[in-house]
Amino acid sequence: MFWFTMYYFKRLYILFFILALNIFFFSTTKIFANSFEINSIEISKPFQNNFNKNAVIDIGFKKAFSQLINTLVKSSDLKKVDKVKLNEIRSMIDSFSIKEEKFINETYYVNLGVSFNKKKISYYLEKKNIFPSQAIKENFLFIPIIIDETNNDLKIFSNNKIYDNWNKIIKKYHLINYILPTEDLEDLKLIKSKYETIEKYDFKEIIKKYFLDNCVVTLIFKNGQEIRILSKIITKDKVVIKNNTFPELELGNDEKIEFLINELKIIYEDTWKEKNQINTSIKLPLVVRVDHVISSKPIEFEKILNELDLVSNYSIDKLNKNHTFYKIIFNGSSSNFINIMKNKNYIFDTQKKIWILK
Repeated sequence: MFWFTMYYFKRLYILFFILALNIFFFSTTKIFANSFEINSIEISKPFQNNFNKNAVIDIGFKKAFSQLINTLVKSSDLKKVDKVKLNEIRSMIDSFSIKEEKFINETYYVNLGVSFNKKKISYYLEKKNIFPSQAIKENFLFIPIIIDETNNDLKIFSNNKIYDNWNKIIKKYHLINYILPTEDLEDLKLIKSKYETIEKYDFKEIIKKYFLDNCVVTLIFKNGQEIRILSKIITKDKVVIKNNTFPELELGNDEKIEFLINELKIIYEDTWKEKNQINTSIKLPLVVRVDHVISSKPIEFEKILNELDLVSNYSIDKLNKNHTFYKIIFNGSSSNFINIMKNKNYIFDTQKKIWILK
């Protein structure tokens, strides 16, 4: 009997030891999952008598922080963080690495990678009353159409400088990758046939050819020197309409075209960020039970939690040989959490206060 008892406790000890090791080793990777990685920050500085390598690295920190903030924050909120101090930036950095450094013609060149702590960035933005967005990159079909109201004509592919130059202007912090339509004669005929009702046309016949859930249709109405733009920003579950006017803008001028493209991309990036905004003022507490039927189940569940920007925090509340109980703080509604996890093939029994992962 004594031998059996010792054997039972030994097996139980091994089970808990293995589980604890799994949790420990997985939690070390959580450092990386909870970081924003900004890479390929390039800085150059003349190598003079007063050269200071640390000062060059500090310039890299500022550039990396600026790129990160432009990725997470809508353009209207950028002014709230334009006076951030270097010490504040440093305090939010987990680590940095020098990818490459070299001297060419008495000039020092360095390529940096900077890792920012997600929690510290979120806390900093929350203090500034800024709701960040999830940094979700996505492909969008982009259909720009210039409508000359004076000549009752429209341009889609040829003689359309918006089409020609759109993908020449790309910023590192852009989340939207634009796919331009191919020059299809049938599409051209179809769009021209809709000239009189083009503002109401949904473009579904064209969009479906590209197998994309997202699309931006930009109708550029030209009337003399005034440009009126109607943008239809189409995502999987929503259509957003934007109207903008640009007086005295010449579409034949390359500088004006570049200005217009930059302005439109800011509008579309802001719309995408707004859709994926994280309301950090919402802190929904959840308790989830994960069973140990499959030994790797808790580890896989933690991996998913680490990947979700809307999960601001989680911890193991209780642990026994059969279950792990997680306390989760979620920046959204319970239905939002359920839907996100459902898309990742995680289903919950939510009938009781403690949810059970099926």
